[in-house]
Amino acid sequence: MLSKHSKDQREQLEVFALSELVPEDHLVRKIEEAMDFSFIYEKVDPLYSSKGRPSIDPVVLIKMVLIQYVFGHRSMRETIKRIETDVAYRWFIGYGFSEKIPHFSTFSKNYERRFHDTDLFETIFYKILRQAIDLGLVDPSVAFIDGTHVKANANKKKFVKKIVRKETRAYQEQL
Repeated sequence: MLSKHSKDQREQLEVFALSELVPEDHLVRKIEEAMDFSFIYEKVDPLYSSKGRPSIDPVVLIKMVLIQYVFGHRSMRETIKRIETDVAYRWFIGYGFSEKIPHFSTFSKNYERRFHDTDLFETIFYKILRQAIDLGLVDPSVAFIDGTHVKANANKKKFVKKIVRKETRAYQEQL
């Protein structure tokens, strides 16, 4: 029998904890339970001033980059869009539904101002990677390297013209 959902529940208000919506077996939950990110505060403390506006939590910035790498998002812009809509990602960085996710340029500005010309960013990620290896989350004996060549598409018209000429020449040579 055909039935239609007669009640539109999209506007219904409900009370729940964000953690109830994140599956127990989700990878971000496993990372959060296993890893300790508190060392980041000590590492970056000298780079922050006691004056001015409050900054974005440095652990949040690092977790955003971790989401990008672990889940294979191509850019910080794409990562931020996913964090805005993915409940598990929001839970992982500690943001609720009503909190605005930092703009994608926030990370690049922080990187330029705080991490540029230092090895601090690499040091932080090395320590995170070391923790992951020690906890058995990463197997260092296996490494996959992607050697795919991807051409930039900064100028699509110019790029297409060159490709056509190269393909034409290659085709003529084959004939």
